Amino acid sequence: MSGSVFHLPDRLRAKADPALIDGDEQHFAAIAERLAQLLGDLSDRLDAARRAPGGKGRQASDRDMEVRRLEAELRRLRRFGLDLCIGRIVGAEHAEPVYIGRRGLTDSAGRRLLLDWRSPAAEPYFGATHANPMGLTSRRRYRWTDGRISDYWDEVFTPDGLDGHAALDDQSAFIASLGGSRSARMRDVLATIQADQDAIIRAGSRGALVVDGGPGTGKTVVALHRTAYLRYADPRLGHRTGGVLFVGPHEPYLAYVADVLPSLGEEDVQTCTLRDLVPEGAAAGAETDPEVARLKASADLVVKGIEAAVRFYEEPPATGMTVSTGEADIWLSADDWAEAFAAPGPGTPHNEARDEIWDALLTILLAGYDGDEPEDLVRGSLLRNRELRAAVNRAWPLLDPAELVADLWSVPAYLRRCAPWLSPDEVRRLQRPEPRAWTGSDLPLLDAARQRLGDPEASRRNHRRAAALATERTRMAAVVDELIEAHTYDDGEGVLSSLRQLDLQDALVDETGLATAERDQLAGPFAHIVVDEAQELTDAQWQMLLLRCPSRSFTIVGDRAQARHGFAESWPERLERIGLDRITVASLRINYRTPEEVMTEAEPVIRAVLPDANVPTSIRSGGLPVVHGPVGQLTAILDAWLAGHDDGIACVIGAPAFRPTARVRSLTPELAKGLEFDLVILVDPAAFGDGIEGAVDRYVAMTRATRQLVILTSP
Repeated sequence: MSGSVFHLPDRLRAKADPALIDGDEQHFAAIAERLAQLLGDLSDRLDAARRAPGGKGRQASDRDMEVRRLEAELRRLRRFGLDLCIGRIVGAEHAEPVYIGRRGLTDSAGRRLLLDWRSPAAEPYFGATHANPMGLTSRRRYRWTDGRISDYWDEVFTPDGLDGHAALDDQSAFIASLGGSRSARMRDVLATIQADQDAIIRAGSRGALVVDGGPGTGKTVVALHRTAYLRYADPRLGHRTGGVLFVGPHEPYLAYVADVLPSLGEEDVQTCTLRDLVPEGAAAGAETDPEVARLKASADLVVKGIEAAVRFYEEPPATGMTVSTGEADIWLSADDWAEAFAAPGPGTPHNEARDEIWDALLTILLAGYDGDEPEDLVRGSLLRNRELRAAVNRAWPLLDPAELVADLWSVPAYLRRCAPWLSPDEVRRLQRPEPRAWTGSDLPLLDAARQRLGDPEASRRNHRRAAALATERTRMAAVVDELIEAHTYDDGEGVLSSLRQLDLQDALVDETGLATAERDQLAGPFAHIVVDEAQELTDAQWQMLLLRCPSRSFTIVGDRAQARHGFAESWPERLERIGLDRITVASLRINYRTPEEVMTEAEPVIRAVLPDANVPTSIRSGGLPVVHGPVGQLTAILDAWLAGHDDGIACVIGAPAFRPTARVRSLTPELAKGLEFDLVILVDPAAFGDGIEGAVDRYVAMTRATRQLVILTSP
């Protein structure tokens, strides 16, 4: 490493004293040397893997997997340089500093250069306080800018820790980070995770953990870092056991936090919104009828209604039939039909169960056959029997999920049969002239139908694949026969003749060209699901997630006071009702983001409709009062702010006609949820609406500001 890793401004000249930073310089030199070695080694191995012969089948797959693994490892290593290190700690029993990193790192001799932040030994870096120093004498946090340290802060916990430190303000690192300008992506906050947040991040994964906190308490920070921590610390959450799914409220939110998990060493976590779980989600519109939205928000339609809708198509014929094989007739009784329909195992999707039913029917019919034809000929005759196939298609048809749900909204008698608890007026209310005009309220039903039915093409694809394999086996058998006939000599080992064995012939069959279905990466099951802004989920939407997490292992992040449609229950009451148990609630009550000037004005807004709201306490003052003015000042205020600030992001909320720019966003209150901006300008907040929804929208919009809030109203 050439030059110093420290690039401190003149005002911090005292911190550049060699007595304070020489130890760090030497350690960072060792880190730089090791990173260079690893990058060179990985690059060489990747080049070798790419040059290796492609091969076929499993060999090709293994080569491609190794290339992807090495590429991913290189990406992770190149994402950061020396700024892999976030800080260091010194223990009371060991004077040698321990450096904490985004990932662990050892030198070629096995000496620990960086301790992974998720390891138990690194916990004091985040959790130590003066009340509980956790065995530390001091802690140092670094601020990195363009790959060099632009500032650092020391905290000491015992008198022994005072030596060799230049910044002894316990909160200096954290408070300084809070005042920094925002950008289009969530900035890195790992180095300044606080003790109350870290305790929740490191909590166990069994059951459902609710992280309840008001605006600015770091709920999203906790959710993201907990995701990375659990993937590292809990072997039950690895890819082979399902991995972790992270669910955010909307696309702007996912774009905002997109860099955080990769910066924590996690590139393989699936992230999505609820809309992404269903193909129809991208084009689904809003449900404009509040009563229809209320009816579809119930879990009953999703669970009981969809099950009844599918069961309607799973009734075995009540009468028997004669099945002809050409050479003989076989009687198939109503009891035989019932036996075959009971063959699929529990949980087998409807469309995929057809093959099992066919196998059961063939077994029953072959057992009843008393003719002289060979079994394979009789089986072939049965498979070609159009009358039998038509009977199966009528009794257990292949079903399309979208058609099934559309029938509920266009055939009143079908909906009444599937949801008998609905009143006649409610059944009529749910009918619509365009049954496939999907809304967000339809998505849980479409998802449940797809999960219950399975792929309607699976059976057809399986038959095509079986036929293709049979053809390929026949071809390979002919090739083997030709090889044996072409070699008249006896090799003495029986090698050529052994090729006639079916398992060896199968090994020669190339299946790489056969049609296979691409796996839906969001279908699950997942070992753990993290849900941010969970207060907005309806009972029906929760079913989408429960279907994907059989372990019922959840991290649920939200704020009852930010629920647009109200949240009168407690978290345990709500979650028990939708099917979760083993529920633990952890509360965050310190507002790290929002200045107290803003919270003083925002608190009465939410207290008016939710007196018991968890309104957090701000720990800092921004020094800027909330500004009120007329709407006509919008352009002037933005121009003045942009002229006075070279960086940072502003947001105009409540002015749909305002055109966004590179540094000024334009959002609705709903899409602003979960985000933060240096300057927030609310335009006519009274127009957001009355009641709980309007109050929540105003409260959420106001608390997006990290520096200043401006409220503009029309005359």
